[in-house]
Amino acid sequence: MEGYEYYLIDVFTDRVFSGNPLAVFPKAEGIDTGTMQAIANELNLSETVFVGRASSPERYPIRIFTPNMELPFAGHPTVGTAHLLAELGMALRDRPLTLDAGVGPLIVAYDKNLTRFTVAAPIHIQTSTLEKVTAAQLLGLEPEEVASKPVLASCGLPYHLIELGSLKALGRVQLSPSIWSENISPSGCDQIYLYVAENASSAESVLRARMFCSEGGQREDPATGSAAAALVGMLAVDEKTPGSRRWKISQGIEMNRPSLIFAETEYNHNNLAIHIAGQAVIVGTGIIGSAKKSR
Repeated sequence: MEGYEYYLIDVFTDRVFSGNPLAVFPKAEGIDTGTMQAIANELNLSETVFVGRASSPERYPIRIFTPNMELPFAGHPTVGTAHLLAELGMALRDRPLTLDAGVGPLIVAYDKNLTRFTVAAPIHIQTSTLEKVTAAQLLGLEPEEVASKPVLASCGLPYHLIELGSLKALGRVQLSPSIWSENISPSGCDQIYLYVAENASSAESVLRARMFCSEGGQREDPATGSAAAALVGMLAVDEKTPGSRRWKISQGIEMNRPSLIFAETEYNHNNLAIHIAGQAVIVGTGIIGSAKKSR
């Protein structure tokens, strides 16, 4: 296999060894689908991104893989890839960037240290297979510690959204594999996003969150932009208050990989726009394949 360069990036953070790690291959044209999946499995990160040749100025196709499957959309790969393209001079910070993902075009803008994208898919909300009692059993908590009935929401990738009543409850979560297999897996959505409202105001709401998925045996994720998009979209629709809302979501605290996700919703006349933003830092680089040795 020809040698392909990749970059390791920590996303939704301003410092290395925190946030959510990501691998990005900025020049992936020529890599076939099977090899992309094999590389993602080899690197064993939550996601790996492969960037194709630009289809027009400031527009690139991207493909996102977990170790086991391809995803149509994910938040931290979008932010991390856009940050890297700007750092490499493949995108300009004073112009909009479009990343064509499986879910559709993701429009990216740069704002000082933040990289912000607009969610392509509309919010879709439906009934969760979980009730408050089964959610409590799943999480190893008491029923009264689950603050509201869980909801299933998606902006291209679905999550069971479960509101908890305290940070103490959030920190005590112990997942039950049997309850997961009985109540989560049959739904076809093997991801849950737990959240606690730390502070709510008309200007900015502060949330703490944790995300778990079935891949790798109820694996926890330190920062999940697609889940954040589903959550703030659901909250904006639920409130039905016209105008803009800002959200600041901390995640990864319990994993010692603190992350910070910035979200904004614009809700007017049943039209909802969702924006997700964050910082990113390049950790290092490497080559996969038979790279030529310099002499």
